[in-house]
Amino acid sequence: MLQPCKCGSGDAFGICCKPFFDGIAVAQSPEQLVRSRFTAFARGNQGAYLLNTWFPATAKGLTEIDLSNVSRRWNRLEIVGWGVQGDDGWAELNAHFTDLSDATVARVMHEKSIFTRIDGRWLYIGGEVVNG
Repeated sequence: MLQPCKCGSGDAFGICCKPFFDGIAVAQSPEQLVRSRFTAFARGNQGAYLLNTWFPATAKGLTEIDLSNVSRRWNRLEIVGWGVQGDDGWAELNAHFTDLSDATVARVMHEKSIFTRIDGRWLYIGGEVVNG
């Protein structure tokens, strides 16, 4: 049985987000980047990918080890909307999770993220977390 991708696309992990982690493909839109980054956080051990897709100036102080650790159980991703204007992009999302310390309380992080495209690669600049 094929393992479904955690990003919620409906595709199998092997053809959805895995090619991004393996360096075979790059996200073609802010939506694809949000989905792949959510999957990286959900699966853990993807700190290198997360750093690779983070705009360097805003990733200061982050390490591959820190980003590889799983501190929450990311359960479901809901894309509210996304768009592109030239090399600038945005995405609004709801990331459903539970804390590992208390898995009985379901939570939602609502984020408005911004992205930039440099040399054909979308990079996460940052986001405004509305709640979570």
